[in-house]
Amino acid sequence: MRILFTGPGSAGHSFPLVPTAQALRAAGHEVLLAGQAPLDLLRQTGLPTVEIGDGSTLSDSFRRIAPDPGYVNPDRSQEETIRLAALGFADHGRAALPGLLAVATAWRPDVLVHAAFQAAAPLVAAKLGIPAVVHNFGVMSGQEMVGRFASLLEPEYREHGVEGPATHTVIDVVPASLGGDGTGWRVRYVPYNGGGTVPSELLGRGERPRIAVTLGTVLTEWAGANPITRLVAEAAQVDADFLLAVGDTDLTPLGPLPANVRALPWVPLAQLLDAADAVVHHGGSGTMLTAAAHGIPQLILPQGADHFLNVAAAQAAGFALRSTDTEVDAALLDRLLTEEGLRKSAESFRAEMSALPSPADLVPRFEALR
Repeated sequence: MRILFTGPGSAGHSFPLVPTAQALRAAGHEVLLAGQAPLDLLRQTGLPTVEIGDGSTLSDSFRRIAPDPGYVNPDRSQEETIRLAALGFADHGRAALPGLLAVATAWRPDVLVHAAFQAAAPLVAAKLGIPAVVHNFGVMSGQEMVGRFASLLEPEYREHGVEGPATHTVIDVVPASLGGDGTGWRVRYVPYNGGGTVPSELLGRGERPRIAVTLGTVLTEWAGANPITRLVAEAAQVDADFLLAVGDTDLTPLGPLPANVRALPWVPLAQLLDAADAVVHHGGSGTMLTAAAHGIPQLILPQGADHFLNVAAAQAAGFALRSTDTEVDAALLDRLLTEEGLRKSAESFRAEMSALPSPADLVPRFEALR
C-alpha cells in the first residue's frame, strides 16, 4: 500500500502522525509525509518528506487573520478560541491545497491520513476518491474540526466541484475516559518528540526529586518565558531540582536562576520525562499525553489554544493539578511531588493508556481500507 500522511506546519499536530507512519512503514508499506514549513520537524523522522504550501508558516497564517491573534488569552471562551483556531488553520490549509492536490494526484496513495487540523486534506481526499483517515492529536474532536474547515473552505470545495469532505475513519490517541471522537479506532499514544542529544545524567532518576518544566513548541513564540517567571522564583523554596526545557527561549526575564534550577538545551521530551518525577507545563496535548504515558503527576498552567479543554480532562482523570502562572507557589509544587492520590491516578491512567492497541496493531485495519 501507499499511505500519504499530511499535517500542518506544527509539531503538536504533525508529531502524533509519526508513530502510525513508522508502524506502517515497518510493516512494508510505502509512506510519504507531506508537510508545510518549517519542514525540519518532519525531516528528523527519517521518513520521506515532500513540501507543500507556499513557504509561509502557521504563525504567518494567524497573523494574516489578525495582527495580534492573542494566543495567550485566559479570558476568551473555548468556543471563541476554537473559532479563531479554525480561521488560522483554514488559511494555512488554503495555502497547502494546490501542493497537496498535486502530490496526491502524482503519487496516487491508497489512503490519505491527515491531522485533524490539516484543513485541505478532506477536500483532496474527496476530489480524488481516496479513503481518508482523520488522525486526532488529543482530547479535541477531529470530526468537528473537519466540519468547520469545510464551511470555511466552501469556495475551494465549490471551485473543485466537491460537495463536501471525504467520508473518513477517525483515530483517537486517548482512552475513552479522556475524550476524542469515539467513532473509529483508538490507539495507544506513543510519544514522538523529535530527535536530540540526551545528557547522560538524564538517563536515570536523580539523587533528589526532579521537576521538568516545559512550555511546548508554540507558546514561547508568543509569550517567551513569562509564564514561568513566578514558578522559577518559587522553585528556590522547594527541595527538588527543576529542569527547564524551553529550548532557545530568552531567559533574561527570569533573572538569575536559583541554584536548583537548570536550563537545558533541546532534549526530546519523552526522554527528559524518563528522568523526572513530575512536570509543570502549559497544557498542550502533546506535552500532557507524553507525561501521561510516563505516569508522572502534572501541574498545568493553561494559557490558550486547547489548554483549558485539556486541563479540565486531566483534572477529571485525577492525574493533574491546575493553577495560573501568577498563582503557582512552593506549597503547590510540594504537593505536586508528595500527593499520593495524584501519583496513583497518574500511574493508573498510564496503565489505561498502555492497554490500548499499539500503532502496529492498526496495520491490518489500514490494509482493509483498500
